[in-house]
Amino acid sequence: MESEHRVSTLELFFDLVFVFTITQLTVLLADDLTLRGAGRVLLIFTVLFWMYGGYAYLTNQVPPDRPVRRVLILLAMGAFLVCALAVPTAFGDGGVAFGLGYLVVVIMHSALYSQAHGRGVLWFALPNALSALSVTAAGLFDGAAALGLWALALLFQFVTPAISRRAAATGDDAVEGKTIEDQLGGIGAAHFVERHGLLLIIVFGESIIAVGIGVGSLPLTSGIVVGAFLTLAVGAALWWMYFVRDEGRAEHVFANCPPDWRFKLALRAYYYCFIPMLLGIAAFSAGVKKSIGHLGEHLPAGPALALAGGVACYLAGDVAFRLVLGIRPVRFRALAVVPVLATAAAGMRIGAVWQLTALVLVLVAALAAESRGAGPGADPTGPAAEPGTEPESEPATGGAAGSGPGVAPGVTGS
Repeated sequence: MESEHRVSTLELFFDLVFVFTITQLTVLLADDLTLRGAGRVLLIFTVLFWMYGGYAYLTNQVPPDRPVRRVLILLAMGAFLVCALAVPTAFGDGGVAFGLGYLVVVIMHSALYSQAHGRGVLWFALPNALSALSVTAAGLFDGAAALGLWALALLFQFVTPAISRRAAATGDDAVEGKTIEDQLGGIGAAHFVERHGLLLIIVFGESIIAVGIGVGSLPLTSGIVVGAFLTLAVGAALWWMYFVRDEGRAEHVFANCPPDWRFKLALRAYYYCFIPMLLGIAAFSAGVKKSIGHLGEHLPAGPALALAGGVACYLAGDVAFRLVLGIRPVRFRALAVVPVLATAAAGMRIGAVWQLTALVLVLVAALAAESRGAGPGADPTGPAAEPGTEPESEPATGGAAGSGPGVAPGVTGS
């Protein structure tokens, strides 16, 4: 029977600290709205989110219900805080500090897992540690050498699932037919979905904070008020797409599918698909920060593309999320990506306020079309795909090459 274990306040506290890294990435992107800046943000976030996923899976299996576990999580929070503070200079003078903070995050994660699983943690702890050491070493170099070490860190992360599975297949438990999932425990659907939903809602707050930062000490004119409401409307539409239509369905699908399939779904839906969703919000927030004080002006290409590209990135991630979990329909959200990207032209040629207005109209139209297409009797929280049945092939939109379908990130990721 499904456990009633829910997200604890300590886990929520942990998420608030982790989200500070996204705040810092938003600032980093706003200060460098170029392909180079976007690439650096993507590298940093992908590395950090891997271990966030590891902690989300960890507390799903090892609840922070003992003093030693709470202390280790608090230490990990401190290490994430160091990473966040070093984000603006992660590719410069702060690279080593970032890497050492990340190494402590990995060590605390492994120590917590050892509380329940002993030496079995080594099969994923060692690749994660090598990833952290690669990031630390990158801080000693510039240019191509640094980028190569960051890429090596990602490679270590992506091969961790395969290493863990091979270890389980050749270890003592292989005789009994046990997988790494059997040894570490299955995923509790309610806790896992709730944890990621709480993370997403905290990140949505970034777009609101960006309004305040962008306005600064400017006088509160009617134009700024309109821009603030339009920004809130965009965020509300994106919130509606996941929390009204997807979160309940996702929990239902997880709860009713075979336990061994939950790992595949977790890795794909809540790691690979969540990366563009979370980064999309960060990019949109960076665009808001740069445009909210210039609503009547023609926007430069950077802020206009950040507004449009951020929303499009979120939609693409959400479409992939639905495909992975078999939630339908997806066509309205997929079709909305093109007009969302086209709104950048409105920002550059007419003004920021018109781009925000166009974004609201496109998102509302997509939601309205989807609601009509679902029919009056459709259950917005029920599963669109038949739950509890193992598909003939693995779920769509697999992970990166070499990552394998299987264990959750950090142990394997998120």
